[in-house]
Amino acid sequence: MFEGRLRLFLVWLCAALFLLPVSMAAAQQKDGVSDLKLPGISSYATPKSETPLALGGGGALTLSAQLTDKGADITRGLVWRVFKPEAVNGKLPMVASAHGGSAVFQLEPGSYLVHASYGRAGATKRITVGKEAKRESLVLDAGGLKLDAVLSGGLRIPPKKLRFSIYEGTAEANGDRALIIPDVEPNSVVRLNAGIYHVVSTYGAVNAVIRSDIRVEAGKLTEATVEHHAAEITMKLVREAGGEAIADTSWSLLNESGDPIKETVGAFASMVLAEGDYTIIAKNRDRIYQKDFTVVAGQNQEIEVLAIEAAAMDPEEGAD
Repeated sequence: MFEGRLRLFLVWLCAALFLLPVSMAAAQQKDGVSDLKLPGISSYATPKSETPLALGGGGALTLSAQLTDKGADITRGLVWRVFKPEAVNGKLPMVASAHGGSAVFQLEPGSYLVHASYGRAGATKRITVGKEAKRESLVLDAGGLKLDAVLSGGLRIPPKKLRFSIYEGTAEANGDRALIIPDVEPNSVVRLNAGIYHVVSTYGAVNAVIRSDIRVEAGKLTEATVEHHAAEITMKLVREAGGEAIADTSWSLLNESGDPIKETVGAFASMVLAEGDYTIIAKNRDRIYQKDFTVVAGQNQEIEVLAIEAAAMDPEEGAD
């Protein structure tokens, strides 16, 4: 009896499994599921806005800058910084930045301070951002300054021995000027806001210094060349004219007024000096020697100090 019932159950189960796919297909056709056409993995909906979805839902702010009003857009070299106008711990929070030319920022609606810098030139503007795209431009009112220097007669100065410093054009009450850029290399272009600047040109490292006021005009490259009245001088202590330099010599250089302006140690004392009269004092072991000489602008020279009794000084006198 039990075996007969088992055979009947197995026959019924096989029939049910065979008819199941047919029943499911009939159900899908009845419900309309088989008629659905689902998109492929690579399909996507076209954005309703041109703003990239990754940038969020704020307003797109496009920024550009020009050197002068109605001038062409600056295409490179700009640094953009966007700040919230309310200070936190004494500082304005920066919310975005960009480098290059024109820039696009996606910002939440509100008020912002936008700063554009181009070298040492810059401008700041308060901008209100809404939900709609907006375009703003900043006029930097800036130009370029290119500096160089020559010797009397137009002789070139080795660039490695020449440096410039740029200061504010207006001096403070105590006569000092605010330093804007130190150690500017010759023939390099410095971007500055339009205005007058005080430029200091230094040839060498002693006293060959030229000061001048230079005006920078917006949208223009101002090229300025100053003239140094100086020369390169090399001094050596010798036992006879044309002899070898004596090593381990200490040197002290005095100006026309007798004030010390340079000290050095070595077989040679090489330096750039402004034109004028000087006294050089050489000390070797227990002997001190001195010599007066004149620097002529543009005439480099080698000066020999003879280690002879006629040039020797009293050590106690030299110590004073």
